[in-house]
Amino acid sequence: MKKTSTRLADGRELIYYDLRDDTVRDAVDRRPLERTHTTSEIRRDPLLGDQVAIASHRQGRTYHPPADQCPLCPTKGERLSEIPDSSYDVVVFENRFPSLAGDSGRCEVVCFTSDHDASFASLTEEQAGLVLDAWTDRTSELSHLPAVEQVFCFENRGEEIGVTLGHPHGQIYAYPFTTPRTALMLRSIAAHKEATGGENLFDAVLARELADERVVLESEHWVAFVPYAAHWPYEVHLYPKRRVPDLLGLDEAARSEFPQVYLELLRRFDRIFGEGEPPTPYIAAWHQAPFGTLEEFEGVTRDDFALHLELFTIRRTSGKLKFLAGSESGMSVFINDVPPERAAERLREVAS
Repeated sequence: MKKTSTRLADGRELIYYDLRDDTVRDAVDRRPLERTHTTSEIRRDPLLGDQVAIASHRQGRTYHPPADQCPLCPTKGERLSEIPDSSYDVVVFENRFPSLAGDSGRCEVVCFTSDHDASFASLTEEQAGLVLDAWTDRTSELSHLPAVEQVFCFENRGEEIGVTLGHPHGQIYAYPFTTPRTALMLRSIAAHKEATGGENLFDAVLARELADERVVLESEHWVAFVPYAAHWPYEVHLYPKRRVPDLLGLDEAARSEFPQVYLELLRRFDRIFGEGEPPTPYIAAWHQAPFGTLEEFEGVTRDDFALHLELFTIRRTSGKLKFLAGSESGMSVFINDVPPERAAERLREVAS
């Protein structure tokens, strides 16, 4: 992998990740852009104890442009885009309309391929491995920023999810706090550790799932399963079998095997609802240990956390979506119409 860092016309950082070491990236952003100005701030909810990002400047972000005006495609002649070069393998750049900025963190866009009509599932294993390298590198770099406490790599796929750009891409959020979801996990880890005399909760969960009927696929270094208490109609958790706190902790064997396993999982997701159905909308979310202090979670260290990816769709059946209504949105109590055992069975049925 070759990494080349440059700057866009408004001062934002852009990084090329290339498969070939001899690739030269010297294209200049020719757009007449002014410096980006953001209004991001973090406000704490005193009742729930969580944080909300207020970012009014995002109201003006790019919204469903025609394919020939996609800002994530490479620059072609006088059609200028966010990527100055005429081609690329993987690109990461600072979001022009970030939810988090400055002391409130940082937001980045990850373009998986220059092919506008592709998807992550259509990447080669070599391309998918390069994306993993980019995620890992950005996790490392962002973790050293003074304002950053947790790094979140994710992909939103499909208009049903709220995606406003059709080009295959994901995002990275670098939060200045430990997210509420992660804090819940850390509290559960602490409670389980105390109650069992030191047993790791993630190890216990993984052992239980490996012995149950909800395993979707398993390889030498990875296992994917539908969790016992799945929140979403089709939800799969992907774990390395050796517990590590973040992407940086993966060994070479797990890194080499990841593309094959993940691509197969994504392709199965696209076959859940049968032939002729539009691509399955999904969210793919990497959960990594925070880089900040864990003092409030008594007895818990970063090494107690287990890196894992959660992949889920809001489509519950053909032509029907799972909406977060009263119980889910009002009380955070999910109601799942698809039994996890049936979801796992279906995901095994559609193996290639």
